[in-house]
Amino acid sequence: MILNIRIDHTTADIGQIEKSAQKMDNLFSYICSNHDIYEYLEIKTCNRYELYLILDNYRLNDFDIGNFVVQTDDDALRHLLRLSCGLESMIIGEDQILGQIREVTKKSLSEGYTGRVLKTVFTKAIHVGQSVRKRTNINKGSISIGSAAVELAESVHGDLKCKKVLVIGAGKMGALVAKALVEKHLKAIVVANRTYDRATCLAKELGGSAIHFDRLDESMADADVIISATGAPHPILTYQKVKDAVSPHKCNKMVMVDIANPRDIDERVKELGIKLFNIDDLRGIAHANRKMRESEAKEAEKIIEEELILLKKSLKHLEVESLISSIRQNAERIRLQETEKAFKMLGDMNGKEKIIDDLTNVVVDKIFSDIIKNIKNAAENDDKKLIETAECLFARERSK
Repeated sequence: MILNIRIDHTTADIGQIEKSAQKMDNLFSYICSNHDIYEYLEIKTCNRYELYLILDNYRLNDFDIGNFVVQTDDDALRHLLRLSCGLESMIIGEDQILGQIREVTKKSLSEGYTGRVLKTVFTKAIHVGQSVRKRTNINKGSISIGSAAVELAESVHGDLKCKKVLVIGAGKMGALVAKALVEKHLKAIVVANRTYDRATCLAKELGGSAIHFDRLDESMADADVIISATGAPHPILTYQKVKDAVSPHKCNKMVMVDIANPRDIDERVKELGIKLFNIDDLRGIAHANRKMRESEAKEAEKIIEEELILLKKSLKHLEVESLISSIRQNAERIRLQETEKAFKMLGDMNGKEKIIDDLTNVVVDKIFSDIIKNIKNAAENDDKKLIETAECLFARERSK
């Protein structure tokens, strides 16, 4: 069974998503204590937390799942394909989610938590995400979380060309913000990051300047717009820190956009007169983007349904993969033995051994081609009787 448990922007606000992390960890521990988990993979982004697990069955009746969404098998697979295509993103068609899926898949594989089932599933998801973006215009001219953050700042200040912008965080989300700022041809950009070298690299791309994190107060006091996107586990701009750094007059004109999860900026800075936005405030921009891309989304959904059928077939084939491998190995062992006998009987063949070797390969492949095809068809149709018969006829050594 494939089990997906998630909380995201469709069912919760940023505060609820933040609070869900511990509960999700508790739920995962509960499942591990009561079930055999064969594989798992987790996805964490600024507006979602998802778990994918491979297990025999599950029971969550005595665990309060709250506003978590729980789906299995086909529904879970369909959701993942939609996710990779950007259809489940707040900003429809955004590209970042595909990169995030690729990264978590690579990480989970290297750490040994993901096996052949989730590898098949997530490899397909990445392929479908790429295919949909090539075959539709779902991401053409699309906005990212970063550019949406810039739009929020513009909704207050209008043109930002004469404004001083401070970007806190030089990671991937900070880079998205930076890209959006470059597209606006802004010059007065300062980048702050705990690792100064990363801040310097990003600032160079922007044509801006970098600062050490211990100079954050100074830059904050001079900024008109602050966009924060770090991976810190707690707020880096507390109420007191902002109050001490920014004058009351400046506060009334300042815009802060917090696109981190957990949040970087204390909600109480609003009491200082600062206009503070967070991920929840992107919903208006997201809705307009969704309306614009409705026709492309429909095309993407058609592709997803076609690919879902192929993915389900691949997963069924996995169930008989070891049987087919055993058949091939046994056939190859016999082929090699008999070919070797033939070489000895024929004597010197003047370099023509390859002809015999190729011939026996072709003969074996042709003999077992239909057999293997029928076993795969049996798996697709859940014909367990035929599979058991094939086990007895062709792979007896596997069970010894």
